[in-house]
Amino acid sequence: MDRVIFVKPSENYLLEIEFSDGFRKVIDIQPFIGKGISAALKDEAYFQQVDLQDGGGIAWPNGYDFCPNFLRDDVPAVNLQTA
Repeated sequence: MDRVIFVKPSENYLLEIEFSDGFRKVIDIQPFIGKGISAALKDEAYFQQVDLQDGGGIAWPNGYDFCPNFLRDDVPAVNLQTA
């Protein structure tokens, strides 16, 4: 099972994540923010409160979470353009 060992939030709902095997990628969480429990993440200050879970995933204080396998296999990486 994959484990997230590092997560760093950025602006525009992007997260830089690293897995236990050293694989890293930047993902966009915005498509997963909507109504209900995920609505709190619309506040960028709240979005910045993402943290690692004991089970290897990521979560916010209200319990909204993502499992590491979903983050690794199902959420596409964002291609960042550099100037």
